[in-house]
Amino acid sequence: MVKIAFGSIGDSFSVGSLKAYLAEFIATLLFVFAGVGSAIAYGKLTSDAALDPPGLVAIAVAHALALFVGVAIAANISGGHLNPAVTFGLAIGGNITILTGLFYWVAQCLGSIVACLLLQFVTNGLSVPTHSVASGMNAVGGVVMEIVITFALVYTVYATAADPKKGSLGIIAPIAIGFIVGANILAAGPFSGGSMNPARSFGPAVVYILHICDSWLPFKQ
Repeated sequence: MVKIAFGSIGDSFSVGSLKAYLAEFIATLLFVFAGVGSAIAYGKLTSDAALDPPGLVAIAVAHALALFVGVAIAANISGGHLNPAVTFGLAIGGNITILTGLFYWVAQCLGSIVACLLLQFVTNGLSVPTHSVASGMNAVGGVVMEIVITFALVYTVYATAADPKKGSLGIIAPIAIGFIVGANILAAGPFSGGSMNPARSFGPAVVYILHICDSWLPFKQ
């Protein structure tokens, strides 16, 4: 029977735990920088034209490759979650403590925010694209789509990385995780955005809100 552990404050602030949080922050930052950056680059190259099939493939490949690298570089330190949904699944499964999972969430979301702020800075203020349900598709359909593809991702993580009986399959875990994300973006991108990752959506949303608030400041010229 799975035993869910809450954890202790002392363990959550140990040197090993702090290294894990930093690894999640850096790996998520790099993943979001490349993933969101690919979407910004597409908009720049096409003068913000509507997404076409080659653009969708390019963005999906960028996310897949970036996630593959992010998981690989963080796996031996933090487990390479890079995703609050993955962290939640592993916490419920007893692989990490609830308290550690909460700190992972903070690190992942901060990494995403910093990545998007960096992108806005280096692109001289180009807009950071956010996820949204496509026109003509209802919100319920979008939610169901995201639930299905997020389940596929978390299931892949469990099967290739978290399962104690995975054996040599664990070697290809980063590749498999990157592949399922790329495939899901190809399938769901035109409908729900194909996020699968609350942190991936959180950073762009925060930067978008900051931009809106900044434009409405009374002293803004």
